[in-house]
Amino acid sequence: MASNKGRKKYMARKRRQRRVRATMHGTAERPRLSIFRSNENIFAQVINDDAGVTLASASTIDKEIAPDIGDKTKSEAAKVVGEVLANRAKDAGVETVIFDRGGFQYTGRVAALADGAREAGLKF
Repeated sequence: MASNKGRKKYMARKRRQRRVRATMHGTAERPRLSIFRSNENIFAQVINDDAGVTLASASTIDKEIAPDIGDKTKSEAAKVVGEVLANRAKDAGVETVIFDRGGFQYTGRVAALADGAREAGLKF
C-alpha cells in the first residue's frame, strides 16, 4: 500500500474480517461461503473449515464465466458469479452455507453475489 490512508482502510477491513470469522466456522454440513472483492473482480469460495478444504469456487476471472460477463456491470457480474457458485456447490452436495462477507459491507457487489446464490437455490 502506497499511502497511509490505504493501509488504514486495509487494516480496518482485516479487523472486521477477524471479528466476523471468530464467530463462524464452516463444517461439512454447513460450509462457509467466503467472499473477496477487489476493485475489478469478485471471488467466492465454499469452504469446509473442519477439513480445510475448498468445496467450490467461482470468480469473475474464471474461464467459464468471463465470456458471459464481458459487457455487464460489476454488480451484474457478481450476480452471475453467485449463480455459478451455487450450482457448483450443489454439484458438490452443499445445500446450506454460512455467509462470510469478509469484512466488506453487505451492499453492492457483495449483496448481488448473495442474491444470485440464493436465486440459484443455495440457502443461507
